[in-house]
Amino acid sequence: FLFQLKAQAPGSAEELRCLQVLTQQQEGSSLEELISNQSCLKLANTIKAYVATVTENVIRRSAVKEARRSYFNTSEGQVPPKTAGKPSAHLTLRPQSLAQGGNSKRFGNLSQSCRHAIARWEDSTIHSHLQNITYRDGRLRVNQAGKYYVYSQIYFRYPSDGASARVSVPQLVQCINWKTSYSQPILLLKGVGTKCWAPEADYGLHALYQGGLFELKAGDELFVSVSSLAIDYNDAAASYFGAFRLDL
Repeated sequence: FLFQLKAQAPGSAEELRCLQVLTQQQEGSSLEELISNQSCLKLANTIKAYVATVTENVIRRSAVKEARRSYFNTSEGQVPPKTAGKPSAHLTLRPQSLAQGGNSKRFGNLSQSCRHAIARWEDSTIHSHLQNITYRDGRLRVNQAGKYYVYSQIYFRYPSDGASARVSVPQLVQCINWKTSYSQPILLLKGVGTKCWAPEADYGLHALYQGGLFELKAGDELFVSVSSLAIDYNDAAASYFGAFRLDL
């Protein structure tokens, strides 16, 4: 580079001598030790600044090129798909026809105290979501094996008139069931509440919450069953069902 600069620029004899000294500089020595002339120091610093600028530009262009290469798939000309997040789901009860399908045999043999399977959940509202977990017909299906925290809350509503009035002390039961390759579901969690409300009350409300950590395999399914479908399902924040994987 210095010889090309010397050949291209006529310069003065003093500048040429400075260039000759620079080309003969030993590695590790300082410019101050080799050059006593201030004009030579100025020339040397100018050359150093130019080289630094060129080097910085080369590095910047290389970094931009590498970033583009990592973002775009150059072989297919497509943007690679986003990395999927950790499996998680939070469902809320649907208000439409909650009782329909709750006793379907497709859920398997359930405990008599928890025999009403909830077949309708909402998975795409402001209160609910699905991520790397599949939902279908009341069930959450695990796609990735691991340890999952599974939870549910049901907000029971018992009116004081009609058939429910004959049950003076109703028992409220909520179950979370686990469906594996085994033909029948396995009871994972069971919550029970026995309440006695005043006779003059229009209705009684009670929420049952439960949750636990379980080792699940890909393909396992989860669903909720209850003792009664007398549930206040108009409040999305009150009755819900979900699961998420923990990296432990």
